Amino acid sequence: MPQASETSARISDPVNAAILAVSEDRLAGFQTDPFGEIASRSGIPVETVIERIVAMLRGGTIRRVRQTLLSTSLANGALCAWEVSPARLDAAFDYMFREDPFSGHVVIRTTDAVSAGSSYRLWTTLKVPQGYSLRKHAQWLGAQVGADRFRLMPAKMLFTLGVGHVRRRGLEPGARAEEPARPLESALVKLSDLEWRVLTALKREFAADEIVRDLWRPRAAEAGVDFETFTATAQALQSRGVIGRFSTFLEHVKATAGNERATRYNALFHWAVPAGREVDAGCEVGRHYVITHAYWREGGPEFHDVNVMAVAHGMEKPVVLAHKAAIDAHLREAGIEFSYTNVFWGGRSEIKPSEIAPAAYVEFCRARGIDANAMRAGDDEEGACA
Repeated sequence: MPQASETSARISDPVNAAILAVSEDRLAGFQTDPFGEIASRSGIPVETVIERIVAMLRGGTIRRVRQTLLSTSLANGALCAWEVSPARLDAAFDYMFREDPFSGHVVIRTTDAVSAGSSYRLWTTLKVPQGYSLRKHAQWLGAQVGADRFRLMPAKMLFTLGVGHVRRRGLEPGARAEEPARPLESALVKLSDLEWRVLTALKREFAADEIVRDLWRPRAAEAGVDFETFTATAQALQSRGVIGRFSTFLEHVKATAGNERATRYNALFHWAVPAGREVDAGCEVGRHYVITHAYWREGGPEFHDVNVMAVAHGMEKPVVLAHKAAIDAHLREAGIEFSYTNVFWGGRSEIKPSEIAPAAYVEFCRARGIDANAMRAGDDEEGACA
């Protein structure tokens, strides 16, 4: 077991590394005692686990500690690529990050050469609560930032979701699981008022002074229920497929304590595989350990009709490209050809959880003079371009 010396916020500290190898993405579902579980799996005493997580959060190494949700089951969502003029790009980025609670990951991306879709520099994840229109919200956002065009790309299938930068360091290109990833379909789940109250308290990120062993009792009070009702409701929500994982999210590419970075390169891989092979391809891509996210999304003609996308991170660009080459080779070995592929590199980026509560959307509209009823989804909610 690594020995703790002084409280450190550095990623490279062996105690912190042992904690982060578990806490980034290994605690699936709702954990009644998440810090105790991290201690058990890492071999670090629970008191030290809490001390170090607090130190890393206060030091900026960890950017947030929270219970994640499988929000594809709770809200309509999509990856959205925005074509914005260079003069407006930074202001559009700032608006999406600071002013729109329904935009999550906000990234400025580039390609190594001019190619299909390379004029779409601003990429965001976008979610709106059940009953509201992604397309209408994107149109409203586009008007606010002066976007020329946008492309909404909802996930038709999910194959991989989990970050884990620390445990992914040092992977050899081509390292993968023995079996293909399992496809996960997304279907919206309807919640009761009680479930929304518990979920809203459950998902709010933790401030440093809230990180204690008895983590959930104050959240039960926040939801207006007793502790037993809170945990029972959370466990029922897990059984319904809406709970993700308990996680300590690292700052991705910004320098943290000791001028260390969790990662330096963020790559969005694209492949255009034959129609009917999307699930096969996604499962083969998703089995590679370097991949943090993998989806079936339709890029349309703007992106050369790509349909499988995946995200990988790394400290060195040639290594990330070597991982990509190994995945390409594996797809061909598996009998899955692709007519086109590309890499969109992440530059400036900010990440925040998207708001998904219906009441929050109503309040958002009221504060901006928007008729919330006019933002409701229509029966033809499939238009992806504007």
